[in-house]
Amino acid sequence: MVTDERTQTGTGAAAARWWTLAVVSAAQLLVVLDGTIVNIALPSAQRSLGLTDGNRQWAVTAYALAFGGLLLVGGRVGGMLGHRRAFAVGLVGFAAASALGGAAVDAATLFGARGLQGAFAAVLAPAGLSLLATAFTRPRERGLAFGVFAAVGAGGAAVGLVAGALLTQYADWRWCLYINVPVALLALLGTRLVPADRPGRARVDVPGALLSVAGVGAVVYAFGRAEALGWGSAEVLGLLVGGVALLAAFVAVEVRASDPLLPMRVLLHRARAGAFLAITLVSVAMYGFYLFMSYYMQGTLGYSPVRTGLVMLVNVGATLVGSTLVAGRLHGRVPPAALVLPGLLVTAAGMFVLTRLEVGSSNVLVLFLLPALVLTGLGFGCVMPPTAGLATAELSARDIGVASAAYNAAQQLGAALGVALLNTLAAGSAAVVDGYTSALMVAFVLLVGAAVVVAPLIPRSR
Repeated sequence: MVTDERTQTGTGAAAARWWTLAVVSAAQLLVVLDGTIVNIALPSAQRSLGLTDGNRQWAVTAYALAFGGLLLVGGRVGGMLGHRRAFAVGLVGFAAASALGGAAVDAATLFGARGLQGAFAAVLAPAGLSLLATAFTRPRERGLAFGVFAAVGAGGAAVGLVAGALLTQYADWRWCLYINVPVALLALLGTRLVPADRPGRARVDVPGALLSVAGVGAVVYAFGRAEALGWGSAEVLGLLVGGVALLAAFVAVEVRASDPLLPMRVLLHRARAGAFLAITLVSVAMYGFYLFMSYYMQGTLGYSPVRTGLVMLVNVGATLVGSTLVAGRLHGRVPPAALVLPGLLVTAAGMFVLTRLEVGSSNVLVLFLLPALVLTGLGFGCVMPPTAGLATAELSARDIGVASAAYNAAQQLGAALGVALLNTLAAGSAAVVDGYTSALMVAFVLLVGAAVVVAPLIPRSR
């Protein structure tokens, strides 16, 4: 009888763990997908709501600013409320903001709704990663769980392009926002089967929260403005200098705070610092890569948005293979360095393939695009699970939320920098294809350099 009870208990716990993975993955897809799904719908939204060329980018910028700026605060909210409760709050808020944006009748409503989406995503994302990290502690299961989570996160941007194209072309741009509502509500229903956790006892670090929001927000906004104004503009330089100064003040406050928003012990852990650095640099390269693939296939090859999105699904499939069948299966069997370092180099190899493109290149899809999409997907898929695992390993329940938030913030900053930096490099060339290949060569060098820099930090033992 005791054996039967233990078996039933173990079976129920295992089912709860895998249900947690399904629910968290659905939420992660929402968070990442909404960073790109609106991009393709933006021209239609501009015509519908009368947006100007000068303000339309706020449909994208409002989300990025709120999400990036509030992540650390969102991580602490999860620790205070309990990660499951914060996760549910994030889902409800995200669904409501999506419905508001879909029903927008003017620019202010759309921009405000996008900002609210980003704010609730900043609560949702770290809470989800925290639930995953606490639910999966066995090495094999943990590897597979983080592999699936990573594949959803990496593929979400490409899926957003496909979904945005299909919904805009065959339905209406508003469905790019409405589609979030049923997904969020289904995930909310699923949270009833996710194991509950206890709320923490922490005070709100108001000075730290204000400095982190202002600092990260200024840096993210500077990256966004650099695309239009250039890196040498007074506005961009002022935002960057101000943002860095605010983040320096944030660190100074956190070192002295009795209950800091982001304890320095989270960042100063050697392996965790290596994970943060690796995911930041690979995000710089990959999110710039996604942008170029969209531009090149539509602008140079003449692909439709739908066809472009379908080709990008090759990268999604390769990421899924790399994160689950490679990194997921090898998690706990090999050292993290055996996944992260080759993953960075394989991703770099995919970038290098595209640097060989020329204006008159033939068989572009077979000889260049497909190999690049497969290699970058496999490499990125091998980097994300072990870095997510290292970022949340060996932490108390008190710190796991802010560590999850810091990991998400590293990705967000890397993505914003990658899009701005590589797009600026590409725009600086007189020839379109030459501009793309020059920017991708920079991404290649960056990834090789990342492998060299993080090699001493990532653990070489299991």
